[in-house]
Amino acid sequence: MTEGLRLAELLCARFSHDLSGLLGSLTGVLELIAEAVPKAKGGIEEEVGLATETAAELMNRLRLLRAAWGGVNDPLSVEALRTLAGGAIGGRRLAINLDGLPAGAELDPPMARAALNLLLLGAEALPRGGTLALAGDPATHLLARVEGPDAAWPPGLAASLSGEDAAWAALDTPRALQAPLTALIAAASGLKLSLLLAPGNAAAPPPLMLSR
Repeated sequence: MTEGLRLAELLCARFSHDLSGLLGSLTGVLELIAEAVPKAKGGIEEEVGLATETAAELMNRLRLLRAAWGGVNDPLSVEALRTLAGGAIGGRRLAINLDGLPAGAELDPPMARAALNLLLLGAEALPRGGTLALAGDPATHLLARVEGPDAAWPPGLAASLSGEDAAWAALDTPRALQAPLTALIAAASGLKLSLLLAPGNAAAPPPLMLSR
């Protein structure tokens, strides 16, 4: 792993840790307020409920980002992956299907880190909602598919897969971060990320393969 990527991981882990502590306190306060609101007058039950829901979604997002960008040090079960995947949804019309993964399987740290970034990349590929599916054997490969209105892998993904220099060059704006970052994390983890030819429906985005 390059020094630049390792520094980015450490910064993300620290940033997520600090924010999670503050957000945890805020969530606790909102839950206490939510319990007291039905007894009070003023008609703010809906607003308090929305604030509590938003805080919970933000906490889920931070947990996902901390795992995906801060580094995974332990094996990750499919169920733990499913729990973290909730952070990619964030109230959107997005479904994540992990039924194609063996229920009792574990992803080792390199595969887990790359898989979490595939979840974030797949969410970006579905701006109007849809389904992101991960399938395969985590010991050897994962296959990511996206289906939905306007489904498309982020621009620059194909170029980022051509080599690490091209991926670093594509890191020019925050909005264009996830595609080259996923490619760099896969490469740093000793994994290969590639776009496959899409059989049948040529309009659908091609599957994305993560393999050893």
